[in-house]
Formats: sequence, structure tokens, C-alpha cells
Amino acid sequence: MGRTYQKHKLRKSISLDGAWKFMTDPEKIGENSGYTAALPSAQTVFVPGLWNHEPGLLEYEGAAWYEKDFYTDGGTLRFHFGAVMTDASIYLDGDLIGGHYGGFCEFDIIAPEVSEGEHRLTVRADNTIDSRSVPQRLVDWYNYGGIARSVNTETLNGICVLSDRFEYTLSDDLTSARAYLCLELYNAKNVDVSSRIEIMLESETVAVLDVTLGGGETRAVITDEFVIENVRLWDIGSPELYMLYIKTETDDLAERVGFRKICVENGQILLNNKPIEIRGVNRHDDHPDWGFAFPEKLMKRDVDLIKDLNCNAVRAHYPNSHTFLDLLDENGIMFWSEIPIWGNGFSEETLADPVILERTLEMHREMVKYYYNHPAITVWGLHNEILSASDAAYNMSKLFYTYLKENGGNRIVTFASSRPMIDRCFEFCDMICINMYYGWYDGDKNSWNKFLEEFRERRDRLGMSHKPVIFSEFGCAALYGHHTFDNIKWTEEYQSELLEYCLKLFHSDPMVHGFYIWQFCDMRTSPELGLNRARGFNNKGILNEYRKPKAAYRTVKETYKKFMQEQL
Repeated sequence: MGRTYQKHKLRKSISLDGAWKFMTDPEKIGENSGYTAALPSAQTVFVPGLWNHEPGLLEYEGAAWYEKDFYTDGGTLRFHFGAVMTDASIYLDGDLIGGHYGGFCEFDIIAPEVSEGEHRLTVRADNTIDSRSVPQRLVDWYNYGGIARSVNTETLNGICVLSDRFEYTLSDDLTSARAYLCLELYNAKNVDVSSRIEIMLESETVAVLDVTLGGGETRAVITDEFVIENVRLWDIGSPELYMLYIKTETDDLAERVGFRKICVENGQILLNNKPIEIRGVNRHDDHPDWGFAFPEKLMKRDVDLIKDLNCNAVRAHYPNSHTFLDLLDENGIMFWSEIPIWGNGFSEETLADPVILERTLEMHREMVKYYYNHPAITVWGLHNEILSASDAAYNMSKLFYTYLKENGGNRIVTFASSRPMIDRCFEFCDMICINMYYGWYDGDKNSWNKFLEEFRERRDRLGMSHKPVIFSEFGCAALYGHHTFDNIKWTEEYQSELLEYCLKLFHSDPMVHGFYIWQFCDMRTSPELGLNRARGFNNKGILNEYRKPKAAYRTVKETYKKFMQEQL
């Protein structure tokens, strides 16, 4: 798993990225035909990678198999998968050792007492969409299939740290913090083992635990509380980070954390007790040559471009890779992370389906578990553009909001509504976020003025004037290189002018405290979407899919610069 810092010094970790054997299984006969032990015929592909970029497989939907031989010195192995699209079954030497549903969250599977020598790891990936899939077929991105992020294997020895959760509360003046650590421990031996666990923050030991676990036991433990004085705060453009090091007698785990406070008070968004305006973009982790298997070098390039735009925030429709989030942590850029519920594909019946509710709640659990310690994540998103005037949406929103407020730590919890004048779910958000496209799908740019007044009245009637309003999506499409003397739709000039108009209008409205332009760059979209998607891409990016700037890029950059200077 790619990170921008070293996670282990004691624990042995081997990357399984690179060449794998691969074959499709359109009839879904593999499990009954021995594919779990050996693929009867195969080609070579590279992981991370998506099969849609292999010749003839752009539109393939269904099951496919991956196979990798590797050597181990033996012991208890933990296989870590960054992301598999979408339903994964994992086999070791032909035996099923685990599975996972959901294409954008990482997962781990432990295989105890593996013998020394050569072994075979087999992955069955299935991106078939049915009535209980998340996301549904009607979605504004491409339904890729395959192993989208890195795979590695770790050798666990004795008492090991499987995961950690750094909890802290800052003092009122933000100069000190009370903190403790929640640890998930595992005994990789088949006999009782005792170990002393030392936790260090930077170079100082802050907690010590003595534990005994039975053979194969997993246990959650919590350290005593400790105090950090003279705290250096993580902030926009000033991202102070701390290294946390957890060590047992046979294992270790390094974590990077940051101290910051984010909240909503009196209609404002406060970061470290200071009002902020969100200057954001929506971004898909997508590229025409790699899809969701996005190379790390290009992640850095995207972050560099986002900084150049004078953005302070990014929103995504699904959990992104740790590498991208590490880069946001390091650069002081806030992140809104949500699960892949893109609402137009979810009927009321589907939203109320118990299987859908359990799958999506589990996605929230995984998002919180694996991404909790990233200080850049300041917003948890419940869902996007669901039928939010319905009973089913109300119940789903209440379920997710309750979970995230109780378990999500110091974050703003919200969702993006495309039905703001009839939405019934605004009680389940800390800030009201609206997706609207006046000047593109409906009306013209002047329609925005009327909408702002009408929504202000509705917000006041609902008794929610204490909640800031964010425009989480707005914009229009432009074809890269399309210019005319007339300011018409699809031209770079029209996009540039509309975005500038919207940004200045929102910025001047005291109800509005931020905006996320849709979107950072053009990206491949679903052929089933049924909307006007020239080239098979959503063309609303202010860069094209290869990150070449449209006219709107420079307009947004200069506009955001002015807003930033006003706030200084």
C-alpha cells in the first residue's frame, strides 16, 4: 500500500504489485471449474490496474480472475487490498480465506500458520451491477472492474497492532490537547503471548500498556489519557503533523496525525476557532489511461494543480487512496470523503432495502476505520443527490448521520442535495450543501439570484438559519479547445464566464460559506447515464482529462486568489 511515509520498521511487508495472471469469466463458472486453484488460460496484466484498459475489455462487466504466485518464510500472513472493484473473493492455495464488498474501501484478510515456500493468491473480482449494487447502474462515473489499488502481504509475529485510532480534545485556547489511543491488537501465535506496548508521539513516550492475548485472539484496548502541551495545529496552508509510533515486542506501526478543530457555529464554519470560506473543487480519482488505478506521481501532480488554483478543499464521491490523502495532509488541504451513493440511480425502494442499508452503513464503518487519522478529512458525506424528499431517504440519512456523529470524530457531517426546495433531510447535516446547475441544465446565470432568495426564505422557515450553506456542485461543460466569437454553451468562454459569475455571487452572499466547483477535470462516465455526455466524458472539468487547462482554470485561480487575499 503506497504511503508517503514508512508504516513499519519491524513488520515485514512485501508488495504484490506488478505482473499477475488474468482471465475473464463471463459465464461465472470459475468457482465450479477449478479457477480457485489454477487459471486454465490467462494473460499477463499489471496490478494496480483495471481490466477495462486491456484490449477488447473496455465495456466488460462481470467476473474476472487474478492469480499471483509468491514466496513467504511462513507464519501468519495478513493480505492488504487497497481496493477491488467491486465484489471480491480471496483464495490462498485454492481455499477461500475471505471476501469483501465495496470497490473504494480497503480491506485486510489474515491467514494463520502459512507454511514456508511458494504459495498462490487468487482474487475473483466482479463488477456486475444489480438491484442491490452500490453504486447503482445510473451513475456519473465509469463502472470499472479489477484490482484498482495496491496489494501487499505482511508477516505478523506475536502481538501485533492491526489498527489504531488517535483521539484527542483540544483545550479552549487550542494550545494543549488531552489524547488517548484505541488499538486493535491481534495475537498471531496459537499460544498465549504477553507483551509491553509503547506509544511514542514524536520522540516522547506518552503511554505504556502490558497485555496478554490468547492464541489467535483479537482485542480492542484503550490507553490511558495523556496531555500534549504547546500543540502545533494542522491548518490550511500550515499543515503541522506529528509522527505516532506504536511498538510491541515483535511488531510496530507508524501513524501520522494532526491536531485541529473543525465545527459549525452561528452559521459559520470554524477551523481552529477562525471563520473560513471553502474554496473547493470536486475531483474524481480517474484518468483515461488508468481509470481508478491512479498512479501516485499523477496524484502529486493533481495536488500541485489544486494548490495552484488557490483551493483549500477537495470533495470526492468515494474514499480516495491513502497516498492522495497523505498528500492533502502534507499540503494543508481539506477533504470531503463520502461513500459511493450517487442518488439518481437509487429508487425509493432501493434506498429502503435492508441489504442496501447494511452495505452502505458498512461502507461508512470502513471509511471511518481506515481513514480516521487523516487530519485533512474535515467532512464526512452521507450520500449524494438521493431522493431526499422521501421517507426512505429520511430514514437512511438519520441512520448514517447518527453513526458518523457518534463515531466519526471531529468532523462536519453533511450530504449534497439536488432537491433543496423540497428536501426533508436537512436536520441530518451540520451544513447545508446544494448541487444546482443554473446556466447549464436549467435557466440561465440570472436564475441564481432568484434561487438564493427563495432558498434563504426556506432555510429561515425551517429554523435552520444557523446552518451555513455550501454549493457542493455547480458549473457547466466545455469542450477543451472549443472557442467561438459568440458566448455559447460548450465553449471555454461560456464555462469561464458562468463560473466567475457564480463564484462572485456566492462569495458576496452572507448565507454562503463555500463552494466546490464541479469539477476539477473531465472524466469518463457511464454510457447508461442518458444525459448529454459528449465524447463519453463528463466535460465539466476546468482541465481536460489529461490535465490541460481550459480558460476557466485561470479564471478560477484568479478569483480564488482574490477571495483568499480578502480573508487574510
